[in-house]
Amino acid sequence: MTPDTKQTELAAEETEKLRELISPVRHVLFDFDGPICRLFAGHKAERVARDLVDWLERQGLSGLLTEQERLQADPMVVLYAVNRRHPRSDLVAELEQRLTQQELKAASSAMPTAFADPLVRTWCALGARLAVASNNAPTTVTRYLASRGLTECFAPHVYGRSTDLDLLKPNPYCLNRALNAMGAAARDALMIGDAPSDYAAAVSAGVPFLGFARNERKEKLLRDAGVRVTVASMEPVLRLLRQRV
Repeated sequence: MTPDTKQTELAAEETEKLRELISPVRHVLFDFDGPICRLFAGHKAERVARDLVDWLERQGLSGLLTEQERLQADPMVVLYAVNRRHPRSDLVAELEQRLTQQELKAASSAMPTAFADPLVRTWCALGARLAVASNNAPTTVTRYLASRGLTECFAPHVYGRSTDLDLLKPNPYCLNRALNAMGAAARDALMIGDAPSDYAAAVSAGVPFLGFARNERKEKLLRDAGVRVTVASMEPVLRLLRQRV
């Protein structure tokens, strides 16, 4: 067998796995930042995290964070760190609101994930019911969807972050909310996410999972977590759906 032949067979095998995964799907739960868009493409996550750290310092609360946490590029790390030390506190609520305001700014410069918009519209046109299950604020998600003309494909099924951070993924809370609201059986649904926490939430909810890995680092993280089917682009999913039309 030549290398080209082997590569072709592997590609065909991956396509068949993907077809088997999406064929029975009637309800699709999308993570937001990753599968639908890159939220912080223009308004950088590093800047948002720095703004949260600076605000804590102005309140005289920099001691709540370790040096490593203060240097993190992910604003959710800052939020989680404060929540661990002061769970469900007014401080956490204030910090969460500040993060939400930064996310809303980021939504205007977010970069759509390639093929995500037509994928959403095609799945919707084929009769699937769609929801977003995200650790981002629901107002951020709805603002972005409106900017892309995708609101009707999802509304009212957008489930995101509240001030109770214990309910964020990997907790399956937002997935279960989506399933219950849509009257969906877990076995008829599919979660599309790009993080091990998305996968863990899907496993807990009993929902089949498709990993979206836009780079090798994401791919390794998902594979190490146990994800069996991944895609580097939404294009092969869209292609398979269009074969049904």
